[in-house]
Amino acid sequence: MLDYSQPIDRAAPEATQRKPQAGFNVLELANLLWRRKVAITAAALLGATLAVTIGKSITPRYTATAQLYVDPRELQLVDRELTPRAQDVSGMSMVVESQARLITSNSVLLQVIQQAGLEKDPEFGGGEGTSLTSSLLGLIGLHPRAPSAAQKKEVQLAALDALNKHITVRKTEKSFIVDVEVWSTDPAKAAMLANTLTSAYLAESRNSQASAARRATNDLSSRLKELRDRLRNAETALATYKAQNNFVGTQDALISDQQLSASNQRLSAARAATMDAQARLDQIEASRRTAADAGAIPEALQSPTIANLRAQYADARKKYAEQASELGPRHPALRQTEKQVEDLKRTINEEIDRFTQAAKNDLTRARDFEASLNRALEAQKRQSVQLSQAAVRLRELEREVDASRDVYQSFLKRSRETEEQESLNTSAARVIGEATVPQRRSFPPAMSLFAMIGFIFGAIAASGWFVAAELLLVGATTPAPSPARRERTPAPQPPTAAEPPRTAELTQPQPISRAPEVAQAPPELAAPPLQPSMVERPVIEKPLIARFQEADVIHTLGAILATGQSVDLTRLGWPTLRPGFALTALLNAWRDMREAASRRAGGKAMPVIALVSPGESSGRSVIALNFALAAARDGARVLMIDADHQARSLSNKVIRLGRTEPSKLGWLSIGSKAAREIKTVNGVSVLPAAEADAGKAAAAIRKAITQARSAAGYDLVILDGPAMPLSAGGRKLLDDTDSLVAVLPTDLDINDSLEEILAALGPAERKLVGVVLDELAPEIQTRQRGKQYA
Repeated sequence: MLDYSQPIDRAAPEATQRKPQAGFNVLELANLLWRRKVAITAAALLGATLAVTIGKSITPRYTATAQLYVDPRELQLVDRELTPRAQDVSGMSMVVESQARLITSNSVLLQVIQQAGLEKDPEFGGGEGTSLTSSLLGLIGLHPRAPSAAQKKEVQLAALDALNKHITVRKTEKSFIVDVEVWSTDPAKAAMLANTLTSAYLAESRNSQASAARRATNDLSSRLKELRDRLRNAETALATYKAQNNFVGTQDALISDQQLSASNQRLSAARAATMDAQARLDQIEASRRTAADAGAIPEALQSPTIANLRAQYADARKKYAEQASELGPRHPALRQTEKQVEDLKRTINEEIDRFTQAAKNDLTRARDFEASLNRALEAQKRQSVQLSQAAVRLRELEREVDASRDVYQSFLKRSRETEEQESLNTSAARVIGEATVPQRRSFPPAMSLFAMIGFIFGAIAASGWFVAAELLLVGATTPAPSPARRERTPAPQPPTAAEPPRTAELTQPQPISRAPEVAQAPPELAAPPLQPSMVERPVIEKPLIARFQEADVIHTLGAILATGQSVDLTRLGWPTLRPGFALTALLNAWRDMREAASRRAGGKAMPVIALVSPGESSGRSVIALNFALAAARDGARVLMIDADHQARSLSNKVIRLGRTEPSKLGWLSIGSKAAREIKTVNGVSVLPAAEADAGKAAAAIRKAITQARSAAGYDLVILDGPAMPLSAGGRKLLDDTDSLVAVLPTDLDINDSLEEILAALGPAERKLVGVVLDELAPEIQTRQRGKQYA
């Protein structure tokens, strides 16, 4: 039987008692340094002395700091500013940063150089006035040639570059405060340069505002003449057009419009008079046609003549009545009175006839007047239509005149405003802290710090030298160990006097020598031991063992109970972990395997674990699936890849359910349309096997692992395979994995199975972190009695 109770030793049993020595241990390192303590202390003191000497030789620097308050909200001195102010916080911050950058602009620094005379300062690349040669030439009456403009420009640029390196501008976080730091070898000069720089910046800010206002005024003034001429031409064209088309009138309306309105009113009055005369004539004629008294019309009643005649007529009728009662019908007096009555009646009728004729004359005159007014109105209408057609062009000319006038007035007003703004300073920037002469240097730091740094570096350098010398000495006296070839059965060793009882054990094959090993450093990369007498033996860490039993799983009926449109890995028809049991021995062992794999990964964010088994076994796929579900149950984002392109047990199960879900296909793929990432409801993404040969399939899987690791979308990658025996592509795939887990079916001899796996893995057996004993019956895929199904 295979026993995993002890670590596996690839060499003889006595080697297990000797720990491999890859270099110094802590105790030997401490002993070595203690033996060399005097030399190390002397080197540390020498380093401190050299550091202090170097610090003393460095020219000190003094930094002076001036503080500026740069408020982007400028003073509101006029209604309209040339430049809009920043309103939001981000805009204000950008304005402050721009102003901070303006402090170190060439225009400001050139003013500082000119005011401070830095062209002659040696610290900033200038000369010290007159040189020795100039002085000697002056003694004999010769004066050196004045420097040319190009030379002056070169000196000025050198001073500009040096001054720029001496200045540091810092903006205080979340404020409008800007710190201007200037360093120099002279503290007074540093303070003077900082204050000069702030003054030059404020002056430059004012000059830039005045220059902007001056440019705006000049641009506006240059346009005023053209706008004035355009307005004059438009007004002249309008006046000429009005005169040509008889557009004469008051400010409110044209004369033609006024005449048309008056004619319309007069025509309405004439029509009313005509209708009145017609009504009066109709009334008179109607009175005459009827038997009624003709003198009952309003005109007759108002006429004094008719009234007098009617009074006489009444008196004559009265007299006739009196005489008729006294005299006979042929009496001359009666006949005379009767004639008088007839004459009065005829006279009244004649007077009524005159009223009728007068009414007819009034009606005729009213009709003639109405007709004349109507003709005049029609003529005025025709003239108004002609004027309306001409008014289209008139209104166009008027709009052009109004537009030209508005633009001209706007430019004229704005020109006067910008002209006044040249003399106004709207900047809110000011100095809130002038630079003072610094009392302490800013560089180099204190000599105590130099001494401490030199002391530490001297001690470290001496210690490193002694350790390197000791390693070289040991390497020269100890032969390098040759790489030992892994053998399944250790070779017999001759008995020694020190170990006579273990001779028989050493000559017998050890079954535990076939157990998995952990990764060990190659001999050529390991450091030689301090003691040549100690022989290095490879020791393999004990792998973890887990038992996969019937009590840990529950059987399902496959896709019959699958719900929804998503893939559920617990509905593939394979036995899966029972839900609700988080502290079983199997789950705890698998957690330990994952932790060991994370340690083997060397800090990688996504370790890769491959499950291998002897031969073609569907039990490996079942255990790989449950291994992934256990990791997902613990909150890990798991990517499961089918690395067995021959059997494709997992791929055939998952693709059958995932083909109807194109929306579940993820971004990850290994080259074919059918082998795309399939999301599941269990927190596990499955990447099916590619339909290609072994080499191309392995290369596609390695590429997919690289993509997943760069995207950082998963915490763990589990490979189902590759299948045994390993192909060339499978071996390359195992080289990219961090850990291996062997699946051993218990229906076969587990020692033979493990021997087969170790023989196939070769050097990759060092990555083995665990062994899973598959104790499920081979007929788990068929429905059985006494089983519990979900």
